[in-house]
Amino acid sequence: MAEIKNYTLNFGPQHPAAHGVLRLVLELDGEVVQRADPHIGLLHRGTEKLAEHKTFIQALPYMDRLDYVSMMCNEHAYCMAIEKLLNIEVPVRAQYIRVMFDEITRILNHLLWLGAHGLDVGAMAVFLYAFREREDLMDCYEAVSGARLHAAYYRPGGVYRDLPDRMPQYKPSKVRSAKKVDELNKNRQGSVLDFIDDFTQRFPKYVDEYETLLTDNRIWKQRLVGVGVVTPERALSMGFTGPMLRGSGIAWDLRKKQPYEVYDRLDFDIPVGKNGDCYDRYLVRVEEMRQSNKIIKQCVDWLRVNPGPVMSDNHKVTPPKRVDMKTNMEELIHHFKLFTEGMHVPEGESYAAVEHPKGEFGIYLVADGANKPYRLKIRAPGFAHLQGLDEMSRGHMLADVVTIIGTQDIVFGEIDR
Repeated sequence: MAEIKNYTLNFGPQHPAAHGVLRLVLELDGEVVQRADPHIGLLHRGTEKLAEHKTFIQALPYMDRLDYVSMMCNEHAYCMAIEKLLNIEVPVRAQYIRVMFDEITRILNHLLWLGAHGLDVGAMAVFLYAFREREDLMDCYEAVSGARLHAAYYRPGGVYRDLPDRMPQYKPSKVRSAKKVDELNKNRQGSVLDFIDDFTQRFPKYVDEYETLLTDNRIWKQRLVGVGVVTPERALSMGFTGPMLRGSGIAWDLRKKQPYEVYDRLDFDIPVGKNGDCYDRYLVRVEEMRQSNKIIKQCVDWLRVNPGPVMSDNHKVTPPKRVDMKTNMEELIHHFKLFTEGMHVPEGESYAAVEHPKGEFGIYLVADGANKPYRLKIRAPGFAHLQGLDEMSRGHMLADVVTIIGTQDIVFGEIDR
């Protein structure tokens, strides 16, 4: 009988299941993991340092590029940190728009996670299903910001602009007939709100389809049940947040426990797991998509009947109206000053956190009265989760490491910052 050897194995940084440039140094006893040592820093872009050399508005698009699957949620925490220091009120309509797009972003994130996690453990079809819905939501991003990925839509004091009255439409081309285009544009005849409303009515059926493919699939359960178990106590002590913490049975969610914007006016539930394994974390994220859909529907209903401003009228942070600028020299000078020099934020420090799709995403901001952050520190949820990977994978097989990386929903832009 052949002797089982000890191996030291590199997992990544080019591994397709590493979800970024993750390098794991695995110590194996045969195929059993003895130790997993994550090596990070291969993507390091110095976001926190770059922000010190940019005005507050110029630094905002860097936030999109952190967790590039949860773009607007990153922007949200950054804007809230600035608003705390400026002590400005955000119009209620802008708060509802922010909450609606936070939840659209949560669904976008979980759809990519579901598709990629499925691929990692051998389920091909769900990736195609998930991306079908992502296309619709990416179109909503594009409609309000002009960009499908890095939106830069939230601004200190509100959002860049109100929701458009027209949804972008497909046009005929060499590969797309007029009949096909009419079919694609069927639910795009109204406003962006109409399109989002239509999506909320269709989405529960789509989630049922994902569950039909996976939830009781015996291969899926064999790969996930009992893998990467984390007790509630260990989840707390390792700094887990979001679905990683709720999967272990702790109902901690900033939207309920420390409400921000208009979350305290909305009706939704916090799903929690029982066993703290990969399967429970899957169930938690699937239910979160249903709850996010419920929140979006409530926001759509409110936004339909409550017009109003979407940007603060505090001219320290917002440009003057175009009409005022053309008739008043002071307003014109203010416009140029704001766009060249940027806003000056009072001296002080603030911390703002949001319930990001992956957990607690926080921005710690120090200002010295200048037009740039003095210091910016980002609290990325994935960083804490990655440090738990060693403990989660010990005693498991090599193939289970892929499942555990998938269940953590890692994106390296925020970990390497």
